[in-house]
Amino acid sequence: PDDSPAPPPPEEKGEAEQPEVPTDQELAEMLVAAAVAALPPHLLDRMLLQRQNASKGVRAAPSGSSGQAQKHTMRGRPLSPRAGKPHAGARLHLLATLRAAAPKQTLRRKPSDAGGVAPNRISLWPEDFHIQRFEQRSPSCLIFAIDASGSAALERLAEAKGAVEILLQQSYARRDSVCVLAFRGATAEVLLPPTRSLVRAKRALAGLPGGGGTPLAMALQLGLEQAMQVQRAGMTPSLVVLSDGRANIDLAGTGGRVQAGADALALAQRWALSPWAALWIDTAPKPEPLAQALARSMGAQYLPMPYVQAQRMAAAMQTLRS
Repeated sequence: PDDSPAPPPPEEKGEAEQPEVPTDQELAEMLVAAAVAALPPHLLDRMLLQRQNASKGVRAAPSGSSGQAQKHTMRGRPLSPRAGKPHAGARLHLLATLRAAAPKQTLRRKPSDAGGVAPNRISLWPEDFHIQRFEQRSPSCLIFAIDASGSAALERLAEAKGAVEILLQQSYARRDSVCVLAFRGATAEVLLPPTRSLVRAKRALAGLPGGGGTPLAMALQLGLEQAMQVQRAGMTPSLVVLSDGRANIDLAGTGGRVQAGADALALAQRWALSPWAALWIDTAPKPEPLAQALARSMGAQYLPMPYVQAQRMAAAMQTLRS
């Protein structure tokens, strides 16, 4: 008899391997990861710098306000030295002083020095002095206003959460506080008061439901109120709006796009009068003119949601998992 092992039984057709279908939760995680990967790095730093440059010479921030870049002469991040006389609050920057004096040594050398009495001696004049400078940043608070209305479909809301995820990471790295607002139905609410806890912020974001009307004006009004509270607490606020801009609930809680749009525009213009930075992330499937107009009105940086990149990454991840 043949002692060779029997061949394995043939697989039944019904048991053939089928492509693994991602669950709804996995798809949402893919979209979140895609949005995180597609959002530009260091976006917060660029947003704040853009606002500071735009307001330079136009509007001065309140004296000593937190979160703004404050010049200091003793500690902080080193800046380029500037000409000036050293004193108790400003240290001499020796290298910059020597660099300023070096080109002038030939003109300053006395005739008696030609004999080589002191050829290495450097002549320093008061006009050569440079002092050290440093920059300090006091605490900031990033206020998120997230559109969870019916106009934000499930996939778009997942991408919005992904965008917030990357901004939360940047805020945590910068040691900023974050505040999370959500608007849907006929109300806007504070989901999370200002905190530096990344865990609490992510938990508030994960439990955000969707559906209902779009009370955008209420969200902008609540954002202004929170910004003023944050400033009173000694921090500088910045606002990040995630919405397609298609408001349909006005400040009175009544439906109607005309009045709702007018209220949202008025609140956007009020924000533009403040010295605070803002970012508008357009959550529409393609750039929405209403969102662009509102972003311009409030002086905010405009960024459309990375829809194409998210779809491509989600498809690639499904291919890898199949």
